[in-house]
Amino acid sequence: MSESLQRRLTPRHITFMALGMCIGAGLFLGSASTIRLAGPSVLFAYLFGGAMIFIIMRALGEMAAHEPIAGSFATYAHKYLGPFAGYLTGWNYWILMMGVGIAESTAVGIYMKAWFPELPQWIWAFGSVAMIGGLNLMAVKVYGELEFWFALIKVLTVVLMILGGATIIWLGWGNGGHPMGLSNLWTHGGWFPNGITGMVLALPVLVFSFGGIETIGMAAAEAAHPERTIPRAVNSVIWRILIFYVGALFVIMAIYPWNQLDANSSPFVSTFAKLGIPQAAGLINFVVITAALSSFNSTTFSGSRMLHSLASKGQAPAAMGRLSAHGVPVPGVLVTLVFLLFGVVMNYLVPGRIFGMMMSILAFNTVWTWGMVLIAHWCFRQRQVVPLAFRLRAWPLSSVACLAFLAFVWVMLGYSPDTRVALYVGVGWIALLSLAYKLFGIGRNIQVAEVVSAAP
Repeated sequence: MSESLQRRLTPRHITFMALGMCIGAGLFLGSASTIRLAGPSVLFAYLFGGAMIFIIMRALGEMAAHEPIAGSFATYAHKYLGPFAGYLTGWNYWILMMGVGIAESTAVGIYMKAWFPELPQWIWAFGSVAMIGGLNLMAVKVYGELEFWFALIKVLTVVLMILGGATIIWLGWGNGGHPMGLSNLWTHGGWFPNGITGMVLALPVLVFSFGGIETIGMAAAEAAHPERTIPRAVNSVIWRILIFYVGALFVIMAIYPWNQLDANSSPFVSTFAKLGIPQAAGLINFVVITAALSSFNSTTFSGSRMLHSLASKGQAPAAMGRLSAHGVPVPGVLVTLVFLLFGVVMNYLVPGRIFGMMMSILAFNTVWTWGMVLIAHWCFRQRQVVPLAFRLRAWPLSSVACLAFLAFVWVMLGYSPDTRVALYVGVGWIALLSLAYKLFGIGRNIQVAEVVSAAP
């Protein structure tokens, strides 16, 4: 058995892991509904939301480059805020990964039915759990390579759509040789057709498009040369995501009036079809399946590593901390897969409702995770006496602004009837975890020195 996680992930692996989690079905299929909410001002919303996420990632990257510890933000919360904060953050994140994994395996089932309508949805969900589970039981470098290729397919699709759309806008390809120009961006009610309110209401929706970018922190304990790898990945991935999201939506709204987009279909399909690619629907269906498998792959990785970290602090069964000869937390992977099979059962019982249910409930967990990153970073900074090579700029003002933004997102979750359930379920889950901690004293006697020694 291996004694520690192995540092086998390269900068290429880590960068594409974060890209893979963030570029998913939300961009390929859900972008039309966000555009309908805000109109062209959704571009400004993405820029602002992206700036806030960049602050979070710089804060996490600063801690991860200095202390590449197993468990990432949960371990930082344990060390700088106390065992209870680390316990809540770790289990909250594991539940988040389980929920996202169930949603993504459901997405695989939904999109595979487009090709095989005679087969029930739960079969494809089960197949995705078996495939991704088997791959995660192998050495971490196998996982990294798989995630690289998964993410590369999505990235190439977005780039091709942007370049193809640019030829329609400026060269008139697919439009009878008549360039579309950019007038659609402002001639259908202006940049803010639904007012500032429309853009503000879009912020909580689009912020969760970036959910999963914190995987960079989870991978730090298995990154080769994390002091160089993590800063490079943090700086590059946020700009690439912004370019892909803002660039793709800019092209889409320049080609199609924002108020004529069908919220139930993918604008990517329409754009590729306009370029004369008749197989556009099948192509995007393949890409979305790949996107779902990519996110599912990352959630299984992150969930198993979080269980391993919790076990090292006495906050999960000790068996979850065992590693294989290849440095893989096999018990953690297996337990994660068992819980993901719950999604297969739900796909059998309520196949039409599960995806929306999971995505609406998980908003609370995402905001909690990001908030704990910022609060733990605040305490981390106050203890530092030596200047850090990689650091969050404009601290503490940047952290205060980002925390205020996350508080606003939480308020908006309660404001909208569609997302209010996230607060109810999230608060109930935190109360349940707190009760378990109070009754059983989970991991209270683990000292900070023991937590730091869990780093490979």
